[in-house]
Amino acid sequence: MHQRNPTKGLKVNNSIPVTTFEVRKDNWAETRIFSHSMATELAPNQVLFKVARQALTANNISYASSGDSLKYWEFFPAEAGWGRIPGMGWSEVIASAHPDIAVGERVWGFTPYSTHHKIIAGKVNKFSFSDVSDHRGGHAPVYCQFDRAATNPIYESQREDQDSLLRGLFMTSWLVEDFIVTNNFFDAQVCLITSASSKTSIALGHSVKRRGKLRSIAITSASNVAFCQSLGCYDSVIGYQDIADLNAAEAAVVVDMAGNAKIISELHQHYADNIKHSCRIGATHYSELGSVDGLPGALPQFFFAPSHVRARSAELGAEQLMQLLSTDYAGFRRFCDSWMKVVPSYGAQSMDDIYQAVLAGRADPVAGQVVSLSAEGE
Repeated sequence: MHQRNPTKGLKVNNSIPVTTFEVRKDNWAETRIFSHSMATELAPNQVLFKVARQALTANNISYASSGDSLKYWEFFPAEAGWGRIPGMGWSEVIASAHPDIAVGERVWGFTPYSTHHKIIAGKVNKFSFSDVSDHRGGHAPVYCQFDRAATNPIYESQREDQDSLLRGLFMTSWLVEDFIVTNNFFDAQVCLITSASSKTSIALGHSVKRRGKLRSIAITSASNVAFCQSLGCYDSVIGYQDIADLNAAEAAVVVDMAGNAKIISELHQHYADNIKHSCRIGATHYSELGSVDGLPGALPQFFFAPSHVRARSAELGAEQLMQLLSTDYAGFRRFCDSWMKVVPSYGAQSMDDIYQAVLAGRADPVAGQVVSLSAEGE
C-alpha cells in the first residue's frame, strides 16, 4: 500500500532499486540498462514517481537526433557518453514532500525510460505542476510540465496507453499545422508530408484534412502506401520512388518527418522555387541524416513547438489555446480507434527489442508500442 500522507515519502533513509534505459549518444543502436538505487527520503517539494507505461515511437528517435541541437539530452542527465531519451507517458506519485501533491496522483509528462523518477515540484496549480530542478531551468516550460489526471477534462483511465502514444505527437503536428495557417499557408496549395506512415505524420494529415485548406500528399515507402491510403486522412499517397511524378507547378509546403536528406533534396530539386516553406520535424530515417544546405526553394528550417506555443499563447491566451488543442485531440483519438492497435511490452529485454525495431524502421505502423521496464507494466 502506498502512503497517502501528501507531505511524507516512503521510509526515511531507505532506497529503492531503479533501472533506466540508456543509449550511446554517438551510436543510438548501442544501449544498456543502468541499474542504480534512489533514495526515498525527500527534500522539501521533491516528488517521487513510479513510471507506468510509456510510448516508444519514431518521435522518440527524433529526440535523439536533436539531442544536442535542441538539448533533449539535458532533460535527464546521464554518465558521460550516454543519453536518456525522453519518453512520454503516465506516472503515479508514490511519495511526495510537496503539500499540494498527493501520493496516488496520476500525472502525464516526460520522464526517462525508467522504473522511477524524482523531481522538484513547482509552479503547482489544479491542472499541472512542473519539474523546477536546476538542470531543467533552461528548457521550454511545456517539456517540464506534468498534467494532472484528476482535472484533465478528457482523461479516461482506459485510454492512458493511447494518450501516451498520441497526445505528445498530436500536439506537435497540431502546432505545425497551426503555424502554417498563421503564415497564410505560405501561399501554398499542397502540403507534402514525408514518413507518412508515422503517427506524427498521420496526426498532421488528420489536422490538414480537418481544416480543408491544403491538399495533403503523403510520401512513404512503397510497402506502406496501401496502409496510408487506408487511413483516409491523406488526399493522395505516393511512394518515395514516385516523387518525380508530382506536379511541380503547384506551390508546396514540405513537412519532413523523415530526416532523410536524399528525400528532401529530391523534393526541393523537383519543386524548386515552388517550395514555399520547408519544415523539418523529426528523423525517422536516422541512418540517412545529412546536410540539406544549398537547395532550391525555401531553406529547410527546424520547427520548435514550444516557440509556437509561446507565440500563440500570447495571442489567444494559454487556456484557449489548450482548449482548442484538446478538442481536436479528442477527435484524433477517436479516429485512431479505427486503425491503431496498442501493443504493450514489459521488461528490459522487450524494451530493447522494441527500441531497436523502431530505430531501424521495422515497426508495424498499425502497432502503438508502449513499454515499461517494470515486469508488471505499472
